[in-house]
Amino acid sequence: MISKEVAVHTLEERGVTVNDIAELVYELQSPYIDDLTKETCAANIMAVLGKREVQNALLTGVELDRFAEEKKLSSPLQEIIAADEGLYGIDEIVALAIVNVYGSIGLTNFGYVDKIKPGIIAKLNDHEQTNCHTFLDDIVGAIAAAASSRLAHSSKGVEG
Repeated sequence: MISKEVAVHTLEERGVTVNDIAELVYELQSPYIDDLTKETCAANIMAVLGKREVQNALLTGVELDRFAEEKKLSSPLQEIIAADEGLYGIDEIVALAIVNVYGSIGLTNFGYVDKIKPGIIAKLNDHEQTNCHTFLDDIVGAIAAAASSRLAHSSKGVEG
């Protein structure tokens, strides 16, 4: 059974914490929400991780990254994912499944973090490392964007 705890564990196995994502959410939303805390950001991330669509996208993307690391994909898909080719785009499509749960603000925030690659996203996108994060960097950006959108739509930051 999938759960938000499984999602958190999967992220942690790949070197990403809820706090890492909370940093991104805080950066995105602190100019617009007075007295925003990282705890509120983390609570919204956990709400996002509670959605089945988010869990499914996360598990699918991470599994494809793992298969690429283990060289278990067929050619040419193996080489495309391992190299994180710019025109592949399927990694962003999987991430958009997360963003679409929370509307247009999530979409614009996702585009922003995908372009500038702040915080943990830059670390995941570093192609010099041995791990493959072709899907995970976009998924983390999408989780941050979705949590940011959830915050923007919530009058108190954690309801809804």
